[in-house]
Amino acid sequence: MNHPDDAVPIVELLDERRHLLDMAHRMLGDSSEAESVIDETYRRWYGLSGPARAAIAEPGAWLAAVAGGICISRLARPIWGTGMAVGPPAHGARADPHEELGREVGSVLRGALHSLSRAERTAFMLNEVIERTARAVDDIMGQPERPEQAHPAAGGPPVRRAQSSAAREEDAMAHAFRRAWATEDEALLAYLLTADATASFDGGGKVRALVTPVHGARQIARSLMMLLPPDPRTSLQTRKVNGRTGLVVYFGRKVAAVISLDIAGRRVRRIWVVLNPDKLRSWNDHV
Repeated sequence: MNHPDDAVPIVELLDERRHLLDMAHRMLGDSSEAESVIDETYRRWYGLSGPARAAIAEPGAWLAAVAGGICISRLARPIWGTGMAVGPPAHGARADPHEELGREVGSVLRGALHSLSRAERTAFMLNEVIERTARAVDDIMGQPERPEQAHPAAGGPPVRRAQSSAAREEDAMAHAFRRAWATEDEALLAYLLTADATASFDGGGKVRALVTPVHGARQIARSLMMLLPPDPRTSLQTRKVNGRTGLVVYFGRKVAAVISLDIAGRRVRRIWVVLNPDKLRSWNDHV
């Protein structure tokens, strides 16, 4: 079960993913390959049980170590069309640049591993050595469903939503949410929610978002304030989301999250926070 304080600030999520992508791109020299590596890195993160993830004191270092290991494995694959892996150069032969890069990255990777605790290194090595299907991991670890397997509602409001409020009330509620965030008024944020409200965070398995929904006005308010702490690089604007008034989080000029609200009376009863970079791509195409 998620704890409100488990929410990671959105700026940290974006910086972490960008750092991993930059590292993978420098190692592999290909942006699509780097994206694939980072997708695999987060898949392994969510392949851990909840307690195993919670035991990792430095998730950033763990993710960097995993991403570096995946990159090195890919660099060591046989050269296309030759069926031969890159090996040590013959005496007097020119060293292969991939091999040199691999040695340099290996040094960085060893440094990252050294910064991990024994438990974290064990978790990393288990992920490197043991490959299981998603179903097997769930059966063995008792995992909750992964973000990418979550119910469609986790990625946004259902197609048929109850018409519980007028457009004017939606606008007022969205602006009230924005005001509560701007003034860091967690109590006001909780007041705007129903007592049994639910918030879902859709990271798509591509950022370290909360995995399961958060329930209760106070818990949701806390998790939202943890996700969106004041930062000069972020802003929150009211925008039309799925035809209704919602909120869009900007990181500079980039859309970092889209928030949909479902209103009952004069309170919000359901919140969807989309953090999945794939689902935000269409928003950023127009920025």
